[in-house]
Amino acid sequence: MADVKYEPVPHDHEAFLKKALKRKEFRKAYEDLKEEYTLTREMLSARSRLGLTQEAVAGLMGTTKSAVSRLEAVRKHAPSLTTLKKYAQAVGCRLEIKLVPNSRLTKCSTRTAKKQAAG
Repeated sequence: MADVKYEPVPHDHEAFLKKALKRKEFRKAYEDLKEEYTLTREMLSARSRLGLTQEAVAGLMGTTKSAVSRLEAVRKHAPSLTTLKKYAQAVGCRLEIKLVPNSRLTKCSTRTAKKQAAG
């Protein structure tokens, strides 16, 4: 066999994203998953800061490596708060969830929504 040397393919994620976001369909799909991508980045960053493998986190959580892998993937998987708390604790963090006011809503539109909900 030939002696093959590993050479990573260079990838500029910011440039890729900037170009891809010009496509309407991609931009919509990306925006629809924005929170999931943000959460995944936070999780991977927290695990990386401690130098933990998925297997190590799984041991600390009392679960399997494949469960941690699914948890760290952006999919249609919706983990429970209990699971997210266990993950956070395993990577030396605490879970913090916020409701951030939507800047597009005004008091008038909020009142209208309340009236509609009341029937």
